[in-house]
Amino acid sequence: MDSSMEKKNSVSELMRSTMEKIHEMVDTNAIVGQPITTPDGVTLIPISKVSFGFGSGGGDYGKAQPHQFGGGGGAGVKIDPVAFLVIKDGVTRVLPVAVPPATAVDRVIEMVPDLMDKAERFLDKRQAEKEAQAL
Repeated sequence: MDSSMEKKNSVSELMRSTMEKIHEMVDTNAIVGQPITTPDGVTLIPISKVSFGFGSGGGDYGKAQPHQFGGGGGAGVKIDPVAFLVIKDGVTRVLPVAVPPATAVDRVIEMVPDLMDKAERFLDKRQAEKEAQAL
């Protein structure tokens, strides 16, 4: 095998090993956690933000045959809790864990689930009133 092929295999193996370790650290349960049910029937589902990165590299050194390879790799994972999905009596709400939103757009985005719940209750109430008047 020539030296360029050895380099490729060494770097490839280093990258493969790093990616396998990242795969071991990060799974879907790190993002959307297992549901937790309380005795009063409330279900909590933790939601997290996962950030990760990795890097690796290597090279030949020395003038003697065969060339010697030196390399290294590393990875990091950061998991931040973001919110809980709270399910009670068929109603789902988002309970943020993070600091309150800084901008108006962030506030509006956070309000959307509550607004949708209120609109749905309002429309259901109007439909029930129309049905009652029709009788």
